[in-house]
Amino acid sequence: MKSGLELQNVSIGQGARPVVVDVSARFSCGTISVVAGPNGAGKTTLLRALAGLVSFQGQITVDGESLSDLDSGARARRVTYVPQHSLLDAGMPVSEVVGQGRFAHRSTIGGPSRSDRAVIEVACRDADVMHLFSRPFDQLSYGERRRVLLARALATEAPVVLLDEPTASLDVRHVLLFFQLLRRLAEAGRTIVLVLHQLHEVVAIADNVVLLDAGKVAAKGSPAEVIASDPIRRVYGVELDGIPTFGYSLCGPQPGVVRE
Repeated sequence: MKSGLELQNVSIGQGARPVVVDVSARFSCGTISVVAGPNGAGKTTLLRALAGLVSFQGQITVDGESLSDLDSGARARRVTYVPQHSLLDAGMPVSEVVGQGRFAHRSTIGGPSRSDRAVIEVACRDADVMHLFSRPFDQLSYGERRRVLLARALATEAPVVLLDEPTASLDVRHVLLFFQLLRRLAEAGRTIVLVLHQLHEVVAIADNVVLLDAGKVAAKGSPAEVIASDPIRRVYGVELDGIPTFGYSLCGPQPGVVRE
């Protein structure tokens, strides 16, 4: 039975300095969870630990199985991660970049199979990058690159999707389309965990929120419980003047991401 991600007393250090301290949380399948907090709170470090990219103390389980017990291939099939800043700056076509998401599913060296190509196409349509399919990756805008990297993550078909500030450099329309896609993925049973800075975006998309402050959990629960006057005052040092709202809705044709 799928249960998503669970953290028990997770701590992460960089040298002698603790970055994440004794974090416990549960990210259930079928939900969208947001890790929020000010700069330097440990959000990205925590997400990288969930992806198996940094060492940690404590326990992280994926559907009840220890993350530390999974080899790299098994981990790639279970958890996919889109960083805030990618080092990829190659001239390969978008189709090949997205196709990298299928590597963990291939039993032999060679090109993508027919089923791989079908998954790649669906991922490109969902991320609204099908029109970029033959374009060189290094000739894309930053926002376009973000959507291509999202498509690559979707092509893994991993049940756990980790995204670090995925709305950065996206225009408002693509943010709304992206949120629709995340909701559809969650409704299909995936575990979605993302780092967001903007509190109105947190309120717009999150089912659950973990608010970090100096590496520790300052609050966790529903957006109404966490994006509230007392936690925001304690963590950010500002007064919350009403509940943040996104303030936009989609109109007109909706390409790619939303498919009937």
